[in-house]
Amino acid sequence: MSARTTGAHRAELVADTALALLAGRGMRGLTHRAVDEAAELPQGSTSNVARTRLALLELAVRRLAEREARVLAPEEMPDPEDELGALVDGLALAAHRSLTRNRDLTLARYELALEATRRPELRRYFDAAGARFRDQLAALLTALGSADPARHMLSLVAWLDGLMFSCVAGTFTAEVPTLDEVRAGLRELLDGMLGG
Repeated sequence: MSARTTGAHRAELVADTALALLAGRGMRGLTHRAVDEAAELPQGSTSNVARTRLALLELAVRRLAEREARVLAPEEMPDPEDELGALVDGLALAAHRSLTRNRDLTLARYELALEATRRPELRRYFDAAGARFRDQLAALLTALGSADPARHMLSLVAWLDGLMFSCVAGTFTAEVPTLDEVRAGLRELLDGMLGG
């Protein structure tokens, strides 16, 4: 057994494999056995990391949050003290990456979101994972002078989620917008909110 598949590394491997299976096969394709096979682990390894299906889903949600938090490098994150352009650029880059190189991660997120509507115990994990992003976004909007950061944050998240869902799983899967198009849409939305 390699060092890569022991302890915390094995948990990461199981979680990453679960996310890949969710993107590729959907919720029905996610089983402990499927994770073992896809990760090339001995049978029963996934059960040792996450004993139940709920535990496996919770592990996937936590890993999803970790990986989505790294979509932008620290130096790419918008500075709350900077102007609106920095927020537009940061959000556009993150959204475009979610539509392109992180498309499978976005698909896995939607699979988990739908499952969380049927499992209240998973909903807690899913909502807690998303709260960090929402809180950061509300703080950025506040710093930019939003008169109603909570309402503006909801509108902005709904716009971003709508864009991503439409282009990853909806009727626009063949028409992924360019980075410049995403940036232009965000700029129009935020100018309207913030009176830019």
